Amino acid sequence: MGYQLSAVVADADLLREQAAELDHAVLGELRQDFALLPVTPQLVVELTGSLPDFALDDRTDEHPFGLVLSPTLVEVLAGWSQQGPVAYLEAEFVGGTGYQSAAVWLGGASSWGPRFDNVLDAPRDQWPINAALIRLGVERGTWIDPFAELGLHLERNTDGWLAHGRRQLSADYWDELVEEWENR
Repeated sequence: MGYQLSAVVADADLLREQAAELDHAVLGELRQDFALLPVTPQLVVELTGSLPDFALDDRTDEHPFGLVLSPTLVEVLAGWSQQGPVAYLEAEFVGGTGYQSAAVWLGGASSWGPRFDNVLDAPRDQWPINAALIRLGVERGTWIDPFAELGLHLERNTDGWLAHGRRQLSADYWDELVEEWENR
């Protein structure tokens, strides 16, 4: 089973405000008052007025994302970051191989990244998604790293996050199910 992520992550209130008027925005609730906005082709069209462009080549340091971040999309994310840090996160894994990439905007400008890694042999805090989440203000908790702390492992792909958001599930929903199951 693979894992795929293409999402904007930020403070839940910030994303709720920015997404309030968008027809194709579905927010997934994460822990620590963060939220995830799955980036779909429909959302890109709504935000930019143009069809999304996708990289045909493998990810590299020079081209870290599968979704080509157009100047218009970057402008939107930078604008949102006037209210607080905003990250674009991307990951794809199948059969133990894959990559993760991330970038962060703050105060209307790029503040970190983009970073790409397809080896993940550095300490976990230096992996692109974890490093971006730390810059967003994710606090240490009982989970193994910021990725798990927020609950980004709970859904396997964009469709899962869309269903998560439409059902208005919290990241703690799955923990509650496990606890209920164990108590039976």
